[in-house]
Amino acid sequence: MALPITAAHLMAFFRAVVSVMFLGRLGSLELAGGALSIGFTNITGYSVLVGLASGLEPVCSQAYGSKNWDLLSLSLQRMIVILGIAIIPISLLWLNLESIMNFMGQDPNITAMAATYCMYSLPDLLTNTLLQPLRVFLRSQRVTKPIMYCSLLAVIFHVPLNYALVVVMGWGVPGVALASVVTNMNMVMLMVGYVWWVSGRWEMRWRVEIGGVCGGLGPLLKVAVPSCLGICLEWWWYEIVTVLAGYLPNPTLAVAATGILIQTTSMMYTVPMALAGCVSARVGPKTHFLFT
Repeated sequence: MALPITAAHLMAFFRAVVSVMFLGRLGSLELAGGALSIGFTNITGYSVLVGLASGLEPVCSQAYGSKNWDLLSLSLQRMIVILGIAIIPISLLWLNLESIMNFMGQDPNITAMAATYCMYSLPDLLTNTLLQPLRVFLRSQRVTKPIMYCSLLAVIFHVPLNYALVVVMGWGVPGVALASVVTNMNMVMLMVGYVWWVSGRWEMRWRVEIGGVCGGLGPLLKVAVPSCLGICLEWWWYEIVTVLAGYLPNPTLAVAATGILIQTTSMMYTVPMALAGCVSARVGPKTHFLFT
């Protein structure tokens, strides 16, 4: 179970490295701005979405173990609703990145470049409201190889996509941001396609009643919020280093170098995160059923 998830995480790492490499091709200022934006978006956005989605894991694994297909599908829908609500304040933060970073005393040139990258990354919030729950939804059912294949197919096109947008079309920093957005969109479409047409496991039913979906948001949030806080605290201390680098004497080179360092060292999380997710998927179905 862990090997395909590890491979999927490595491909996500490869995608991030490609983005950093193309930012570096544009120049040290573009690399610094991209690194600052990536740090800001991780702190304010992606950590929150990943953390909330991780709260879906015990619910889905227990529902799968008890063959409660209604709860399994409803939990996925409820988490999508929760993340859809969460991205509203996150979007406002992203739109105001430049004013926030200037207020914190960051270099104005780096901040302006970071604001551009962040602006073009906004569609990725919508993409992640589906991508993060779908990953947990499949992994909790011990479905890991399709996640790997979907990641592989999406990442294969990431390099030519960056080349087309950044080098051929000359879009620069916006091109790098849009390439990451499109890659995630491709991944979502592939995973949705697997769930709907390939898996053949639709004992589950997609319910459209608003009351049925929204009625169980409270119990799910009781699990999701503590998970979110734990993941956010782990991510934040790491990404805050990028912001602190902006206060050094040569902020452009410091932030650029810090961005490369953080993207490189993030590779060490691939195996532990894969093992943790698979242990949860193995243990969850055998635990006492807590949700209705």
